[in-house]
Amino acid sequence: MNEMVTIPREEYARLQQAAEDLADLQAYDRAMAEGGESVPAEYVNRILDGENPVRVYRAMCGMTAAALADASGVNRVQITQIETGKRIGTVETMRKLAEALALSVDDLI
Repeated sequence: MNEMVTIPREEYARLQQAAEDLADLQAYDRAMAEGGESVPAEYVNRILDGENPVRVYRAMCGMTAAALADASGVNRVQITQIETGKRIGTVETMRKLAEALALSVDDLI
């Protein structure tokens, strides 16, 4: 018996897309089952559009720069400079900000 099947290219492309969609859904289900973190699309898109992650996550947590400064022990002006790209935070600074925002440092860099 012949092991080959011939289908139109459009059907092949549709099947490929369906397979990719299924893989994405399965990856999502695995992440959720493992207790994966959940960030609303609005905030993910802001980061993807180039906005500073510190500012995005601070907004997601409903914090002002002053509140984040109080929670982290990092100067408010320094936080603003990091958020605007005028300054790069040290590893220690980013660790403090991540801890105050209940994130990993990787989320902020």
